[in-house]
Amino acid sequence: MSRAGGTLRRLATHEGRWMVSLARWVTRRRDGTAPGERALPYAAAQAALVYGLTFVCAVETAGVHVLLGGVPVARAVLLVVDVYTVLMLLGFQAAAVTRPHVLGAEVLRLREGARTEVRIPVERIVSVRYDLRFTKEPAKGRGVPADADGEPDGGGVAELAVGGQTSVTVELAGPVEVERLLGRCERVRTVRFHADDARGVVAAVRARMREREQQRTAPGDEVPEGPGRGAVRPG
Repeated sequence: MSRAGGTLRRLATHEGRWMVSLARWVTRRRDGTAPGERALPYAAAQAALVYGLTFVCAVETAGVHVLLGGVPVARAVLLVVDVYTVLMLLGFQAAAVTRPHVLGAEVLRLREGARTEVRIPVERIVSVRYDLRFTKEPAKGRGVPADADGEPDGGGVAELAVGGQTSVTVELAGPVEVERLLGRCERVRTVRFHADDARGVVAAVRARMREREQQRTAPGDEVPEGPGRGAVRPG
């Protein structure tokens, strides 16, 4: 398939996701959160902006409908365009609400609405910290293309910003792959993302890291039994 065809397919998939997200939003359901996993919301930071733009578009739709009363064809066309725009804005927010970040037993899944999803194995996380940043700089320091010059590891940074900000930074022992909306793949060792309760997310991820570490070291922690003594674990 040509590159243009692949791009169109990805855009169509993205559009289908936010449309499905609208239905999930109405029925108060989340996507991809299994029992035992923790949802980490991030949509609040953009809510005011999205609802403000939606209100402006709705007012514009009503005004254009009145102004073009004598041109029914143009009024019908613009009505369709304006309604679609309103639905797209609401779908943008719905995707963020219904597709939260998810912390599982082994994987931290980071999302950017319906556009991007990054899967990070918990065992690959070296550190996680609260780190409020505003993404005003251009693409400086972003991820390295996965196939760039035969580079075995990516040392770049991926940002999943919400409302122009990120609040949590995750440093990794090894690179993970980030696939963007239009198909560009990057390999990165640092991921920055936003969460509504950033400090709570940091605490939860650190707790999960400790659990994984304990599970990995538990078999070797036992001290061999001596005379009249049972196995003892270090306190």
